[in-house]
Amino acid sequence: MTTRPRPSGRHRLRTMLVVGAVAIVATMLLAGFHTQLSDLRPDDRSDEASELLTPAIIGIRTFVPAGDVRVDEDVEYATELDGTPLTLDVCSPAQPTPSPTAVPAAAASTAPTETTDAPATPTEPANAGAASDDTDTDAESDDDASAELLPAVLSIHGGSWARGDKANSDWRAVCEWLASEGFVAYSVNYRLVPDVVFPAALDDLTAAVNWMRSADNAEEYGIDPDRIGVFGGSAGANLAAVLGATGSGSLTEGARVAAVAALSGPVDLTYEGLVSIGASDSLQQIAREYVGCDSLQDCDAAAEASVADALDRTDPPVFIGTSEEEYVPLLQSTDYAEALADLDIDHELVTVPGALHSIGILDEAMRSRVATFLHQHLGA
Repeated sequence: MTTRPRPSGRHRLRTMLVVGAVAIVATMLLAGFHTQLSDLRPDDRSDEASELLTPAIIGIRTFVPAGDVRVDEDVEYATELDGTPLTLDVCSPAQPTPSPTAVPAAAASTAPTETTDAPATPTEPANAGAASDDTDTDAESDDDASAELLPAVLSIHGGSWARGDKANSDWRAVCEWLASEGFVAYSVNYRLVPDVVFPAALDDLTAAVNWMRSADNAEEYGIDPDRIGVFGGSAGANLAAVLGATGSGSLTEGARVAAVAALSGPVDLTYEGLVSIGASDSLQQIAREYVGCDSLQDCDAAAEASVADALDRTDPPVFIGTSEEEYVPLLQSTDYAEALADLDIDHELVTVPGALHSIGILDEAMRSRVATFLHQHLGA
């Protein structure tokens, strides 16, 4: 009988490492090299710039800015009680360049044109209808001025309501992408956990929309105050959804918005919305810290920070984007869509394969879907 020498401890360790490495590589291959994108872990209070926790070029990082968007940074929209300013960045679309082949007005007046004269009314005085003509001219002038105004979108970063910044590279790309689509984009900062809890962030966003809609600021940035939408990812998607459901009635007054686009939003922070459906412990803890409750059971703030019970038939249309296996349970998005359908609120639900989260799913195809939705409801 032949006996084999017993492997040394070092040899066994090497074998285990090799097997483990092979298993990891195999998993990556089977997953198509999907890069996990998730919110900050509750025990990690690092100053990560973005909720996109990977160097991979995915989602919004596939957008290449043309470099012609004007960015006004750190514009103050409100002030905290201690005097700290709350700020946003404004990304404005590139100004159209006059065509070099355009005919000057003076030259155009000498060009022959075909006209069809309506027959005159013999009994009508020569100046009859002058006041009417002035009125028509004024109306046309108002229509022209309105047509020149642009729709606006408030852009809300994610980060577990505890971190993130309007101007990190990923959310600056979101701001410039929205501007490239013809919207004036306002990328906003808001107060974060643990310094504050709900509803502080929502209050900040309400103040931001009121600031955008004010006559002076709307005029300064050339926006139509009746066409303001909101876009958010992850925690920002929750805030966008709740903001859209806040209030009732006209979508052109106060802090009401005319359209909502939300990617990977945890829109139900109640016990039933998270614990009962088996959401991860980390997401439950993030929610508890945001709403300031030790438990989500019997937590009034969790219900107030959720969207379902706040919806009514006057609320704006909603775009919902998510992935099938991501950090926020898919049921959150599908239940949100069902609640909107029950109230006959126009909405669109787009689900993509994989486990990417928030602006990690904002690739060219998703950007096209979101932009089309916003143009449909806010105009070009």
